Amino acid sequence: MAGRIPEQFIDDLLARVDIVDVIEQRVPLKKAGRDWTARCPFHDERSPSFTVSPAKQFYHCFGCGAHGSAIKFLMDYDRLEFVDAVEDLAARVGIKVPYEGAGRRAPSEDTLDQYALLEAATKFYQRELGRSEKARAYFDSRGLDAATIERFALGYAPDAWDALKSALGSNPQRLALLEKSGMLTSGERGTKYDRFRDRVMFPIQDRRGRVIAFGGRVLVKTEDGPKYLNSPETPLFHKGRELFALWQVRQAHSKIPRLVVVEGYMDVIALFQHGVTEAVATLGTATTSDHAELLFRNCADVYFCFDGDRAGRQAAWRAVESVLPRMRDGRQAFFLFLPDGEDPDSIVRKEGRAGFEQRLKNAMPLSEVFFGELGKDVNLASLDGKARLAERARPLLTQIPDGAFRDLMLGELDRVANVRLRIDAPTSNAPRRAGRPQERTLVRAAVALLLQNPGFAAAIEPPHLFSTLRQPGIPLLMELVALCRERPEISTAGMLEHFAQREEVRALQKLAVMEFPGAEDAWRAEFLDALAQLDRQTHQQRLDELLAKKNESALDPEETDELRRLLASKNQPRD
Repeated sequence: MAGRIPEQFIDDLLARVDIVDVIEQRVPLKKAGRDWTARCPFHDERSPSFTVSPAKQFYHCFGCGAHGSAIKFLMDYDRLEFVDAVEDLAARVGIKVPYEGAGRRAPSEDTLDQYALLEAATKFYQRELGRSEKARAYFDSRGLDAATIERFALGYAPDAWDALKSALGSNPQRLALLEKSGMLTSGERGTKYDRFRDRVMFPIQDRRGRVIAFGGRVLVKTEDGPKYLNSPETPLFHKGRELFALWQVRQAHSKIPRLVVVEGYMDVIALFQHGVTEAVATLGTATTSDHAELLFRNCADVYFCFDGDRAGRQAAWRAVESVLPRMRDGRQAFFLFLPDGEDPDSIVRKEGRAGFEQRLKNAMPLSEVFFGELGKDVNLASLDGKARLAERARPLLTQIPDGAFRDLMLGELDRVANVRLRIDAPTSNAPRRAGRPQERTLVRAAVALLLQNPGFAAAIEPPHLFSTLRQPGIPLLMELVALCRERPEISTAGMLEHFAQREEVRALQKLAVMEFPGAEDAWRAEFLDALAQLDRQTHQQRLDELLAKKNESALDPEETDELRRLLASKNQPRD
């Protein structure tokens, strides 16, 4: 049975975390009065409509409607599950997430055991590295020092069919998990044996630093198998969505200034050792759309580093195709092509950090690669050639989000080929425009004021007369009052998290940004006045009921006394 995170812990966590800090590490924010603003990271726009409220601890986009707490932001921006987002924020403020019930976290026990098993495999390979002279000699030959080997948890898989299997597969359940995690493979007769043998090992970590897979490199190249071997796709590992060393980059930088995408594990590790601590690598696959999204979500400037040969140019073009639909304003992509026979590892060892940095400064911008590749076999001196370039460019340029970059790319096409393309904005990226403002009824105003100021609930004691008022929204108001009194530390963001899986959340998101004039004292007075008016409406509702019954049939003595009190109360002058 999976454990449950107590709601009181969520309240405490959101109170401790500063949502401005969380979002500013990923999206550039500008101060605007009491709040902060930015161009929305969830849809393409030219002017900022995304606001972050430190007082309410939530964000809201007036263009597309994106809205939520720091937890919701990490779920949507970093693509984390709820529990992972909570764990991430808890680690940020140095507290441990409690789990009720069975004491387990929300992921299944099987998943947890896979993480634990892969961590144990990492430690096994690290121990075996210490015992293998030839594996240590390999890393020595690549110039790696002890700190770098430790930083990347490098190891060695022994030259045996069942070394890992014997060390970790102590029972049928463990053997099944080893196979499910991609650590075992099957022979022709169904025999299970170690997938990685006689290879130096590179653990692959997810965005939370958990080992989810491995890459292994042979010490001596033979004809028997591939030079590099990666774990297969598993429930934890999808190579098209992960980047090697992104965890190490995040550990090295509170705000990542750039990312340098290379092709190999050793390229990344050599760059790190020489001080270029922003390097990541794809995992035996071309740059995918998921990779591009992940790269740009971590920083705005991405450098792709490839060999200068035909294969490198093809890989660069696949990267171009993946990043074009994600080139919102403010993002930049550059391409560095290395000389024949060189890779980042060899270059940085020969030229040092300064030499590699200089090459990055001379990297080609995406636009140059784009038009260079499309026009390499086109005669731009002829009308036919210009038309051909325009037709090649059109389907790709339509994928670029509306903004200055697309305008500049269209302008460059006009300059190069003297062709002006008219392209409508991609419909898939069009923001959802906010509808007409809701009518500000008494109930809606009371809900909005309480949602934005949960402490107001302490000023009203039960029982609440208006609870019997038959009006839309009264049950929700009563639930909010009870929630705020039960959990006095709850914030606006915490209340929205409480309703996150319910249909009322969309209405609450709109009410959370409803504006009220004045300061907190004026808001408190308006809230109490709204409740007082709802009480008077409740009196009138009951009075109408009793008068209607009196006209139809006789009232009993208690109802008669109640009617007299209500009539007397109604006739009393108000202050």
